[in-house]
Order: sequence, then structure tokens, then C-alpha cells
Amino acid sequence: MTTIQLRKIDKYYGSVHVVKDLNLEIADREFLVLLGPSGCGKTTTMRMIAGLEHPSAGEIAFDGDRINELGPQDRDVAMVFQNYGLYPHMNVTQNIAYPLKLRGVPVAERQRRVNEAAARVELTPYLARMPRELSGGQRQRVALARSIVRQPKVFLMDEPLSNLDAKLRVVARAQIKHLTQELGVTTVYVTHDQIEAMTLASRVAVMQDGEIRQIGTPEQIYNDPADTFVASFIGSPAMNLLSVQADAHGRCTCDGRPLAVTAPAPGAWTLGVRCEDLRLCSAEESAFSTEVYTFELLGDCTMATALVDGRMLAVKAGKDTRLKTGAPMHLAVDPDRLYWFDAGSGLRHR
Repeated sequence: MTTIQLRKIDKYYGSVHVVKDLNLEIADREFLVLLGPSGCGKTTTMRMIAGLEHPSAGEIAFDGDRINELGPQDRDVAMVFQNYGLYPHMNVTQNIAYPLKLRGVPVAERQRRVNEAAARVELTPYLARMPRELSGGQRQRVALARSIVRQPKVFLMDEPLSNLDAKLRVVARAQIKHLTQELGVTTVYVTHDQIEAMTLASRVAVMQDGEIRQIGTPEQIYNDPADTFVASFIGSPAMNLLSVQADAHGRCTCDGRPLAVTAPAPGAWTLGVRCEDLRLCSAEESAFSTEVYTFELLGDCTMATALVDGRMLAVKAGKDTRLKTGAPMHLAVDPDRLYWFDAGSGLRHR
């Protein structure tokens, strides 16, 4: 039962300010994902929670108690890293048991807990194998088992799925989500993969340049982005963002083409629309007309792409749709599904 508080956290490496006045409350048993591009400060933030890095300013607390001065070994956290960190000279049983051995847990109790942890992640048939005899997915599960065998207060996971292929990542995501829900341990998960964030998190904190740009549930982040950075980072593909100019009546043009939509006010805007909210239609009912740049068959749907004002515009259509490169493409959109952002600041118009 652990809550985590980060209050006014700053982190400098020399003159480089990598985490800036960060404030974050993580609830007991919450699965929080720190999401952002490389260099945004997400891993540094997690390492400060672990005690592997020390904040330059601010306070970190577990259950309201300051832990800044505690070393990693005294914080009762378990970490799963990108490279798994398995000992190559130890078999699976020995790898999982090692944290318990360090704590002086008796051999019988140690074996019982190893067997229990291995069963949770479906490793029982592999307990006698060496790491070199395991697949990437199996090694990742050994790292998970070694973390849960300790029964820690907090799980910290730093891009644990990035070394797996696409098929294994899907399976591993499901295992991690089920495992953390079953164990009920507060979890902080770092990734640059927005699909992992959307599928795993109870809340997502989107970071850029050492700051949290938005925090909320996956649904809130996806459906109600605070700015163009969040809008462009969440979604596969990302939200379409178009530079538009509105006249005195709010009538818009984009790349010299008329748009049958009305802006909130005259001036320059960034117009956002999700690919699933655009619809192929006839020329008569279209809000916007362009040409097909690429066309992709994805199995359950098709994706058409146009090149507008130097930016890609993606449109999701039915799986039986067929288009040719260079063909005219007419698009309709529900005005209620449009997002308007200030062209200068990138902030969402409310």
C-alpha cells in the first residue's frame, strides 16, 4: 500500500536542466506511465524515485514520508530494465531467488516464493535453464519474476518490452497488465511507445523537455489533448495537424484549398482531426479535397494518406476500400470532432 509524491523536483546534469519543477502524485496501486520522446526526462524521473539518481532540488516521498536520503536498497522498490539484467552464470531459479538470498531468506521459503513467482509468469518448465537457453520473451519474464518475488512496495519498469519483437510485445503487455492488477502494487512504467501507454496505464503523464505537458487517463489524453505536442504524440497514426488560415467570418483555407469548416475566430490556427474521424465521400459533400499520396492495406482497415502543405494527412477507411496513388480524395468530417489549437503556442482552444 504505497503512494508516491514528487514535489518541485529539479534535476541538473551540470548546466543541463533535465527535469523542471516536476510535481506528481501517484496513487496507491496505480499504474502510471511516463510517456515521451528520448531525452524528455522520463527515465531520470524514474531513477530518482528508485534512488539511483538524486534530485537537485525538491522532495520525494512514499506514503508522505520523505525518502530523499534513503539509498535504493532501503526504498523497497523493484526495477525491470530494458536489458533484463540477468546473471548469465545462474539458471532461472537462481536468478529469481537472488534478491531473497541477499536478504537472508531461508532456503525453503526462498524456493517456495521462487516457484510461486515462476508460476505467475509461466516459467515453471524453464527453472533449470540458463539465460542463454531462453528466448527474449522468456528472459523478460525471468526479470519480472525476480522483481515480484521480493513483494516490493513499488514496481519501476524502464522500457522492459523494447527488445521484444512486435508479436511478443503484445503478449508481454497483457502479462504485465494482468500481473500488476493481480498483485496490486503501485507501478511506474517508462516508455516512448504510446501504444504501451494506452493499453497499460491507469494514468499517463506525457513529458517533453523535462516537464509534464498533460496527465490523465488514456481516454482523456487521446480524446482531449491539451496541446499539439500531446495530440501528435498519442495515436497510431498521430492526430492529423493542418495549418489553416481563417478570414473574418472564420472561413478556412489550407494549403491554398478551401476547407468547409469554421474556425473559432479569424487568424492562423492549427486544425487537428483524428484519422478515424475523417470519412471518404463524394465531391459534393466533401469538406476538403486532395489527392491520394499512398494507400495501405492493414487487414482490419485501410489507410489512405495525402500530402497537404508538407504534412501527411491520414484517413482510416473500411477494409474493402481500394484507392490508387494520385486519385482524387474527397473527405467529410464531423465539426464536433475537430480540434483547434493556437498556431503560435500550440495550446488547445477551449
